[in-house]
Amino acid sequence: MTNISLPSLAAGLRIAESQAVWISTTYQLVCAATLMVASALSYILGSKRVYLAGLLLFTLGSLGSALAPDFAVMMGCRVLQGAGAAALLALGPALLRTIYPPNRLGRAVALNALVVAGGLAAGPSLGGIVLFFADWRWIFALNLPVGLMAIWLTQDSFTAESLRKSRFDWQGALYSALVMAALMLALERLGHGSGAVFPAVLTALAVIFSVLFVYRQRKAPQPLLPLEIFSQTRFSLSIITTLLAFTAQGLVFVTLSFLYQSQFNFSPLKAALLFAPWPVSLLLSGPLAGRLSDRINPALLSSVGLLAFLSGLTVLAWGSHVQSLPALVTGSLWCGLGYGFFQAPNNHEIMTNAPIALSSTASGVLATVRTLGQSFGSAAFAFAWAFYGRRIDLTLWVAFAFTLVALASSTARLKYGRGSPVPDTPINGGTVPECQ
Repeated sequence: MTNISLPSLAAGLRIAESQAVWISTTYQLVCAATLMVASALSYILGSKRVYLAGLLLFTLGSLGSALAPDFAVMMGCRVLQGAGAAALLALGPALLRTIYPPNRLGRAVALNALVVAGGLAAGPSLGGIVLFFADWRWIFALNLPVGLMAIWLTQDSFTAESLRKSRFDWQGALYSALVMAALMLALERLGHGSGAVFPAVLTALAVIFSVLFVYRQRKAPQPLLPLEIFSQTRFSLSIITTLLAFTAQGLVFVTLSFLYQSQFNFSPLKAALLFAPWPVSLLLSGPLAGRLSDRINPALLSSVGLLAFLSGLTVLAWGSHVQSLPALVTGSLWCGLGYGFFQAPNNHEIMTNAPIALSSTASGVLATVRTLGQSFGSAAFAFAWAFYGRRIDLTLWVAFAFTLVALASSTARLKYGRGSPVPDTPINGGTVPECQ
């Protein structure tokens, strides 16, 4: 919801719109940079403690943002929100795996995926509606009752874990944060057309820090990210599929926003309402896909979802070319159905093809690639927009290409069979941390 409110934020805080962009960028940077840190801390402090801390930070950040008198205070509060959101995103699926039995995990993961994907898809619609009836401060204030309720429910729902004596990989955490910060900032600058030199320098730094990070993880006695988790082929293919699919979705969201407001000249409210078919259809297909993934191969279900998503993108591209609103609404509806059918089984596949004791790590990796995919999508839109000369329909075909590769990655998992929960295995010659 924040992105659609940036013009209102700029006016309310008396800053330039180019400066207001950092209100959104700062949140994304901090969130991306601390995802794996939150995941690793859960093994030392306990998942419940880190998750509760995330809820508190996010709620306090929302309160501060709603009351912010100036840009500096707003930026500080967005840092709190980003760090809090990282803990929630990194640990949510992992907590589900420790709570639900295997035969009900698919439904639980589906609900979690539904909330995440539904929030992403419904954000523009809800943001437009809020701004129509109230000012920008309510964008943040709406988080307060939800955050307080979540804190109360979390305290009463989980038993506290015992603390474990374990060394935190501070060096790995620093490299991880620098990699994500440099990469996210490079993508953000590319998306805003700031030239090629600065993004290229940032990308080079991201590569250097990535090499240092991998080297550190191979040598560390208790690494931030045990690289052996990627030895599970189904897990790795599912992560690749997630990255590609979220890149496509992120590209489509930005494209439709430009299409409705720039080419059709619709108001933010009308443009927001035209987004509604996507989250509504996702709400319908997600729970069904989650229930089915407990009985049917999740790789097959998510591949079917991507196939439906491809068909929806085809309708969207044609509708944007002929400027047909019925076609655009139909395409959005079908895309939402397909994406809902893809995401829940795919998340189920990720969580059940990692060692149980590394559930927090798997959850953190999932959240990281999801965040990167959204940013890649925005950057891909900027490239396509410039290369194709503002041809909206052609940018949608770029999203089609990303989804096609995602479908190939998804179907590649089918040759490995139904799959089953991966047993715990030694990491770096030692033992895997106990399941939280």
